[in-house]
Amino acid sequence: MRSFAPVLLLAFMSQSQAFSLSMKSDGPSRRAFFTEAATGSAGIVGASVLGFSQPALAAPEIFTTDSGIKYAITKESKKKIGLMQGAYPQKGDIVAIEYTGYLTNGQIWDSTHAEGKNSVLLFNLGTDVVIDGINDMVSNMLVGQKVQCIIPANLAFGDKGLCIDGGECLIKPGATLVYDILLKQTSIPSP
Repeated sequence: MRSFAPVLLLAFMSQSQAFSLSMKSDGPSRRAFFTEAATGSAGIVGASVLGFSQPALAAPEIFTTDSGIKYAITKESKKKIGLMQGAYPQKGDIVAIEYTGYLTNGQIWDSTHAEGKNSVLLFNLGTDVVIDGINDMVSNMLVGQKVQCIIPANLAFGDKGLCIDGGECLIKPGATLVYDILLKQTSIPSP
């Protein structure tokens, strides 16, 4: 299944920028796209510019949370969860998510389903177990829904980044992050 990262990021590129994208036989290369987007040489593009031999898929609808996270729904919720149907998780609820976190160059930096992992992340919504951007995004999701979101630095690791004392950084200061998030389950904690 092809990732939606190129489609989502294309929606945010400036119309005045030139476009240059490495192509593979099966479509855009995620790494090449993120590299080009991060260096500022990508732009909004029609299917004819991309040169797809098949009809272009419609771009997903882009939403913005109150805090400024841009996201696209990549999988709709189909779960029937009784009284909770259609309800969004609230602060303090226990949630279970699967996620993959990307740098803007396409490099995966963290994932619940990386090699050797097949798990979910459980946490109380609204706590500092995860970055503010994930708390915000999950509070805007339904169980079974999958989104891809762009989290600005102020809702991720901010001006400090995620660095060790020697100065080496996994996440550079001021970095914007991209996440694929699937909300697997939510429940109200026992009193």
